[in-house]
Amino acid sequence: MNQPLAYIHPGAKIAKNVVVEPFTTIHNNVIIGEGTWIGSNVTIMEGARIGKNCNIFPGAIISATPQDLKYAGEETIVEIGDNTTIRECATINRGTSDRQKTKIGKNCLIMAYCHIAHDCFVGDNCIFSNNSTLAGHVTVGDNVVLAGLVAVHQFVSIGNHAFVTGGSLVRKDVPPFVKAAREPLSYVGINSVGLRRRGISSEKIREVQNIYRILYQKNYNNSQAVEIIEAEMEATPERDEILQFIRDSQRGIMKGYVSTN
Repeated sequence: MNQPLAYIHPGAKIAKNVVVEPFTTIHNNVIIGEGTWIGSNVTIMEGARIGKNCNIFPGAIISATPQDLKYAGEETIVEIGDNTTIRECATINRGTSDRQKTKIGKNCLIMAYCHIAHDCFVGDNCIFSNNSTLAGHVTVGDNVVLAGLVAVHQFVSIGNHAFVTGGSLVRKDVPPFVKAAREPLSYVGINSVGLRRRGISSEKIREVQNIYRILYQKNYNNSQAVEIIEAEMEATPERDEILQFIRDSQRGIMKGYVSTN
């Protein structure tokens, strides 16, 4: 903490064993938990709430004011969970009056040059690869992976355990447990590799596959598919999570892949 080449506002609340490298600026109304490392040339602005054992690499800017013309200076925050790593030059903006905060969960990896806009909620154990961008008001579940250069439209939701391939434009909601790819973004299967890595059984994986076959491969519309899934598939947490996600979707879920050849 005793870093004469960094500027730390007297109003910042920083645990004693936090390491702050040279040329970093920490503004007023900031809280940083134990064991966190802040690299050189980082800017942490008002409203940042950073958990324990985080790593924030050079050039990152945390809790800057929203890039939203409706923002009127209201007091809002950014929350970053424990054990999260934010790599070089990533930017995370604080919330607006809509959600009052931007929230990043625990054990996340936000790679270099990612941007997370105002009022985004990101779950635990997520990985965002280089240059991935979330527009405002996006909701991302737990254990989600965005490959490099993914761009997510405002107000989109991405379900738990989803995987979005690199360079994708995400304009519609991405349901839980799936892989999303191609242009326009489409269902290309379930995220079986990710599910196995997280200890989900083969039986559960087959169940999820069967649900998405009905939704995406049987030529039903979404309402028909939901009715059939509910009537024919045994009630399980995974089934109910998928059905609830579809029912709650405001932008509509992404489509199944249709070949143009």
